[in-house]
Amino acid sequence: MKSGIMMALVLAGAMAWGGCASSSGPGGPTRFVVVSPAGGGGGASRSTTYEVQETDKIALLDKGVRQSVYIPSVLERVLEDGRMEVVANVKNRLNRRIEVQVSCVFKDETGFALNDEDTFRTLILTENIEEAARFVSLNDRARSYTIRIRQAR
Repeated sequence: MKSGIMMALVLAGAMAWGGCASSSGPGGPTRFVVVSPAGGGGGASRSTTYEVQETDKIALLDKGVRQSVYIPSVLERVLEDGRMEVVANVKNRLNRRIEVQVSCVFKDETGFALNDEDTFRTLILTENIEEAARFVSLNDRARSYTIRIRQAR
């Protein structure tokens, strides 16, 4: 019950912040992707809801990260100049402060990396907090992406 209410609040906030999934801005459509935790999801459509382990859009690179971090939502859109923007909400599941590193690999229409990926940046998450990580591709050839998260080194 709590997860259903929380998901409704996340969706309502995302629609207010970034528009509806079918809305179209000056740069193109905005797509809001809800990422369910492992074991969650229910009967939602596979085009908008993903299990964390089953998606190529999220890569949790360490065992510790898989236990401590959750990605409740990802907002993706095409900017006016054709570049892709991705905003991922990264949530700390633990009751203690953690540091993770986040990066994004943008891919072309065939699925190959464009080699314009961000370096890993450190994200400090306090107890049970959620932070947004924003990425923008360097050129207009990006069609998909993979967000990578690892323990801070």
